[in-house]
Amino acid sequence: MNTLNDLTVTSWWWVRHAPVTSHHGRLYGQSDVLANTEDRAVFEGLAARLPKGALWVTSHLQRTHQTANAIAEAGHPVTEPLIEEDFAEQSFGDWQGLTYTEIAAERAGRDHPFWIAPADYTVPGGESFSQVVDRVSDAVQRISERHAGRDIVAVAHGGSIRAALGHALGISPAQALSFTIDNCSMTRIDGFHRSDGGLDWCVVGVNLPASKSALHGVVFPPRR
Repeated sequence: MNTLNDLTVTSWWWVRHAPVTSHHGRLYGQSDVLANTEDRAVFEGLAARLPKGALWVTSHLQRTHQTANAIAEAGHPVTEPLIEEDFAEQSFGDWQGLTYTEIAAERAGRDHPFWIAPADYTVPGGESFSQVVDRVSDAVQRISERHAGRDIVAVAHGGSIRAALGHALGISPAQALSFTIDNCSMTRIDGFHRSDGGLDWCVVGVNLPASKSALHGVVFPPRR
């Protein structure tokens, strides 16, 4: 169990799935598209840095499963993951499968500088990013309580990792959209369990690159 000064600490190691290269410039969201896992060096970097003995969690979308499998094939002991549908990417409903040009016409000026639409805009037939934050936050709290003191590796999506950061920092969904989360990057967030059952969150690192060369000199704090 991870502890610090008699506090129980749950460490979340978020990994965004491998890149999708077959979508031909179309928005895929919760479409169950395949990831490209050909860059073995990236997965060797992740395998070397992710904690052993962790609980593994993925969304239900196969690109997260492929990414976890690629890390395992690179030499990391990946356990059978818990499938958590609440960690899926934002559902873009009627926009899924459209080109970005087509989406620009559909959203009629509802712009956001870093996302498909403003955080509180509910996509036709889909959901808003604010709703993603709500479901990811609930799942993080639930899993943290159930597996307190564990390392948790969560292979998820750009939207769900931004949502987890927003939850940890207590910022608005619109502010959480300002984070960049690259494919196969690592984001580490530690939860400190209080005696009243609540959690205090510490963001250890965001969007850290996976490759060994890119991570030269980057050291995570030791397991508590």
